[in-house]
Amino acid sequence: MAIQISELKKKIRTVPDFPKKGILFYDITTLLQDADAFRHSVKTMADYYRDKGIDVIASAESRGFIFGAALAYELGSVLVPMRKPGRLPYKTVKADYNLEYGKDSLEMHIDGIKKGQRVLLVDDLLATGGTIRAAAELVQKLGGELAGFCFLIELSFLNGREKLKDLGVEVYSLMQYEKG
Repeated sequence: MAIQISELKKKIRTVPDFPKKGILFYDITTLLQDADAFRHSVKTMADYYRDKGIDVIASAESRGFIFGAALAYELGSVLVPMRKPGRLPYKTVKADYNLEYGKDSLEMHIDGIKKGQRVLLVDDLLATGGTIRAAAELVQKLGGELAGFCFLIELSFLNGREKLKDLGVEVYSLMQYEKG
């Protein structure tokens, strides 16, 4: 049975002042605790990309791994993890980015993506766009072709989509929140 987006939104818990004062955190663990809601979310996102020739799913730690792995499985695609500096054991490429509450970096193995592969970038949430923009930079450094950006949640009021516009790649989000 299909689950309405409004019902999925009810599965997301909001936590004020996390990880720091003034931030409203959208907690997906409550959605993950509902097997039907999780399955429906993954299937809906996978169906959107099923016929788009995705070779690789790349996702950033840590919550992005949950949906990236599930989508890679559903689409029969390769999964490439993107991690914080120093957490991957082999040679890496690195991209720095700004968060709404600080700075960070992402790394990916230099052999994670082959030139010309169509890469779907997956994360749980699109906020200001910094993390996913850095992920796109890593894909481009290795010669991958950006095939799309996929998110469970988009915080539209933070305008992260605008930060990706110049890349000319479609942004898909299952759920959008208009206000914090």
